Amino acid sequence: MSSSVPYDPYVPPEQNHDVPESQSKAAALKAEIDDTVGIMRDNINKVAERGERLTSIEDKADNLAVSAQGFKRGANRVRKQMWWKDLKMRMCLVLVIIILLVVIIVPIVVHFS
Repeated sequence: MSSSVPYDPYVPPEQNHDVPESQSKAAALKAEIDDTVGIMRDNINKVAERGERLTSIEDKADNLAVSAQGFKRGANRVRKQMWWKDLKMRMCLVLVIIILLVVIIVPIVVHFS
């Protein structure tokens, strides 16, 4: 035993020496708890940031879906316009062929009759 601690027959000698050790254990435990609290705060902040990023991505996905619908409508409109334009061109081509046939065949038929 050290001479700085008075002898007490009712207190076991280990407890006299444990007072500073228990304080150091408490300090170590408090430090560990503080570290754990810090890690948990970091994790909570990361989860909040992740939620913000997910919200941002969700907004972008919604905007993209709206843009896709607009593009689809525009593409259908252009497809129909091109179909009509193609139909008009074919009708004009058929009309020109019929006129050419009439111009060629009518004089031949009139000439032989």
